[in-house]
Amino acid sequence: MIPGLMIRSSSIHAAGCYTTRRIPKGTQVIQYDGPLFTKDEADERYKDRFITYLFSTGNGDVIDGFGTAMFINHSCDPNCETEHIGDEIWVVAVRDIESGEELTYEYNLHDSDDDDANCYCGSTKCRGTMFSADEVKRRARKARRQARAAQA
Repeated sequence: MIPGLMIRSSSIHAAGCYTTRRIPKGTQVIQYDGPLFTKDEADERYKDRFITYLFSTGNGDVIDGFGTAMFINHSCDPNCETEHIGDEIWVVAVRDIESGEELTYEYNLHDSDDDDANCYCGSTKCRGTMFSADEVKRRARKARRQARAAQA
């Protein structure tokens, strides 16, 4: 983790991660770290929780976020993105980030049973959802199938 990150109140969601120093584009800002579970284990473990900090690794496992990175909020116009670097997930700056800015990345949620994942990022580019574009399309196809089945 680079020095100078802090957690404080956020207009996006209750708390956010901010930088107290300039971060150049391309910098590995912080690792998304925590215990690793299979998706099924995590679903069972957190079935009654409204808020989790789970991060999909893309291979069926999830990281249960622990530490500063779990406070990085979603934005439809983010200043960071996540990258797989080796076996680790890193939050990387996609542009120069000025001191005092809140760190954000696009969550691109998928494979979720949640009915909504409304976005409150406040960006002029806001899509209104934290779901990935592919997940939005999948849900639209599913809704069309269900509507056709209901008419039959």
